[in-house]
Amino acid sequence: MGLLDELYKEIILRHYKSPRNFGELPGANLRVMGDNPSCGDQVELFVLTDGTRIADVRFRGQGCAISQASASLMTELVKGKPWTEALALKQQFKAVVVDGAAPTPALGDLAALAGVHKLAARVKCATLAWNALEQAAREAGVLD
Repeated sequence: MGLLDELYKEIILRHYKSPRNFGELPGANLRVMGDNPSCGDQVELFVLTDGTRIADVRFRGQGCAISQASASLMTELVKGKPWTEALALKQQFKAVVVDGAAPTPALGDLAALAGVHKLAARVKCATLAWNALEQAAREAGVLD
């Protein structure tokens, strides 16, 4: 295993074992549930939005290291961002894990999940929290 693979593995395990922004968010005005029945992953996303930006975001969940690390990394990345920017990051992330596109610098440590595109069964794990974020955007009236 190469040095970069080791680094990526460490990032995923660190976020799985000690997820950032984990737990319920008091005052959240959006709550979205997501699950991946094929492997048992679950995520509950709590968002505090002022309508144009994600003021705060947290999650609760259970599942594999990929799903939980992805949720942790996502919450770190989108917190405080305008919805338009967060949804653009979602598109960039999905291009990486679904299509195998090269990660953009804007994705930061989410590049650790780039290899997921080679494991079709894990794509749903990696995108679970992002799909919940998209649903939250719909409920916030940001998406049709």
